[in-house]
Amino acid sequence: MLNALEVVTTVVVGLMVGVEFSVAFIMNRILDALPEDSGQLGHAHGGRMLGALMPFWYIGSLVLSAIWAIAGWHHHGAGLVVTAVGLLIVSVVMSMLLLVPINNRNKTWTPDNRPADWKQQLHRWDRYHYVRVAVIIAAFTLLVAALT
Repeated sequence: MLNALEVVTTVVVGLMVGVEFSVAFIMNRILDALPEDSGQLGHAHGGRMLGALMPFWYIGSLVLSAIWAIAGWHHHGAGLVVTAVGLLIVSVVMSMLLLVPINNRNKTWTPDNRPADWKQQLHRWDRYHYVRVAVIIAAFTLLVAALT
């Protein structure tokens, strides 16, 4: 049973990392290359869509990893899993304190109501997101290492 939990957790976290990596290094570049209104509208739509999904994914990944850490406490790699759980906690706290407030504003913006500094706010979100991606990549790497 522990083996199934390890695999499911690793896949779930790995897919989350892939989505967030894609947002950071592919989707945002595509949206930023579009004409101003189209790019901003795309960011707002992405914020609504992923903003509804990602909290469940982040919390689900954290819960699965915590269950793995508890269930595998006396097994090889437990320290790696506990450290990964710590990093996933950091990613959730970062999300709630830094990224979600910007996203909650962004997802309501239209070309008619966006603030003058909307681009600066999106760039700030990007910077925080790059750090968060690095944190979840580190967590994923630790989970994979714990499998061996």
